[in-house]
Amino acid sequence: MDRRNFLKTMSIAVSVVAVSPTFSKKAHANPDKFQQALMKITGGKTPTPSDKVQLKAPEIAENGAVVPIKVLVNLPVEQVKAIHVFAKDNPNPYVFSIYFTPQNGRAFISTRIKLAKTTVVHALAELNDGSFLEASQKVKVTIGGCG
Repeated sequence: MDRRNFLKTMSIAVSVVAVSPTFSKKAHANPDKFQQALMKITGGKTPTPSDKVQLKAPEIAENGAVVPIKVLVNLPVEQVKAIHVFAKDNPNPYVFSIYFTPQNGRAFISTRIKLAKTTVVHALAELNDGSFLEASQKVKVTIGGCG
């Protein structure tokens, strides 16, 4: 190996090593992000686990890019202000919020979400009295989604 090829190879290697920490920071979940996202929605209130909130998601998701979930709140829709969904280990744990009016008929949502890796999905029902009810379920992801 001559000097020119050696220097070219070393400069590429140094560049890759220097840039790789910035990529890894973007791709990994920060455990504090989940708490911050939860705090932003709840205002510091602790959600109460309840069987009134039903979260249905597959135990094993073959593709993290399209994970079907259903959330049903077994209360009159007049009592439910919103449903908030979080994926604890996603790079951005806040997934979505949906707000209800009495014209909705019932507090129910069925959609697909992205999961970066195996994680716990949390569904919070925000009630009109300011309290929060919660259901959660672990979903194992076999193929990466948003990572």
